[in-house]
Amino acid sequence: MRTTLDIDDDVLFAAKEIAKRQGKSIGKALSELARQALSRQAETPSRNGILLFPCQAEAGVVTLELVNQLRDEVL
Repeated sequence: MRTTLDIDDDVLFAAKEIAKRQGKSIGKALSELARQALSRQAETPSRNGILLFPCQAEAGVVTLELVNQLRDEVL
């Protein structure tokens, strides 16, 4: 489908570079980038309106005490 969009110069430059690297048209590259961004947005889970970020199973719990300890070590 053809349409006209106003795209910021830096975004257009990046899209051209990606398209060139992948041997695709700019339209195809932009469509794929938009599709990726939209699917990531849909996959981001939330609870009570707060975004949840994935972590590894072996990751520990971050407690207030741990945060304070790490802060004190840095300062």
